[in-house]
Amino acid sequence: MTAISFDQVRLSLGKRVILSDVSFAIRPGEFIGLLGPNGAGKTTLIRAILGLVAPSRGTITVMGAPASRGNRAVGYMPQHRKLASGQGLTGWDFVASAVGGWRWGLPTLNATEREDVAWALDTVEASGLARRPLGSLSGGERQRLLISQALLGRPKLLLLDEPLISLDPHHQQSIVDLVMRLQRQFGMAVLFSAHELNPLLNAIDRVLYLGQGRAVLGDVETVVTAPILSSLYGSPIEVLRLGSRIFVMSGGIEAETGAHQHDHDHDHDHDHGDRHDHHAAQCVGAVRHDA
Repeated sequence: MTAISFDQVRLSLGKRVILSDVSFAIRPGEFIGLLGPNGAGKTTLIRAILGLVAPSRGTITVMGAPASRGNRAVGYMPQHRKLASGQGLTGWDFVASAVGGWRWGLPTLNATEREDVAWALDTVEASGLARRPLGSLSGGERQRLLISQALLGRPKLLLLDEPLISLDPHHQQSIVDLVMRLQRQFGMAVLFSAHELNPLLNAIDRVLYLGQGRAVLGDVETVVTAPILSSLYGSPIEVLRLGSRIFVMSGGIEAETGAHQHDHDHDHDHDHGDRHDHHAAQCVGAVRHDA
């Protein structure tokens, strides 16, 4: 069984084709970095895995079943998120609000559900945030609560859409380390969308790069090359390796530098209109869930 499988998938938003004839397979327990230029379709791909965007062609399977809404094997952290800090909510309230799926209002939890919330908070080392007001939390602390929400139900697949946005390098590394620990501790597959590769280099098994309606899945050394990225970006790309860091350059400017300067809606609008395993790259084709 694969964690995620795309077989000749075409994803469209309106009349615009976002991904065309895409095929790849992610194994259970793999940590995959999802990258690509702004508007390449990263958020749309994640929404398709959640069953929120139906393919116009091809099939998507998730943990051995067709992609569908409400798959309890899938935990999801969306890119576009607002924590209602002005409504007197605590960290506990925020995580508890996601029990049973995303919905308005605070649910009345039974003993088992309260235990699940406590477990999720403890698992991300956020128990100390439970009684603190949301407005008093730092960006890194809020990200921990969002990951805690995604863990409710103890999923086998974790989808994280740009969790490093707006975090400084220290907090970025803290979040990557946390997700890597969760992946290893629970054997979860992780699809981690990011605007640049470097924060993920020590965590990922393989990288899934999107661009120009195509995708390439493979180890970093095979995928992150000038010929492949030039094809995916649709313009000449140079890949520079300086020590342990990799820089993707376009016309002498780092191509990934500004890729995160957008929120979910902006990315959606665009869609509209050191651990590597050495498998050959797969070159493929020219929320937390609702309950």
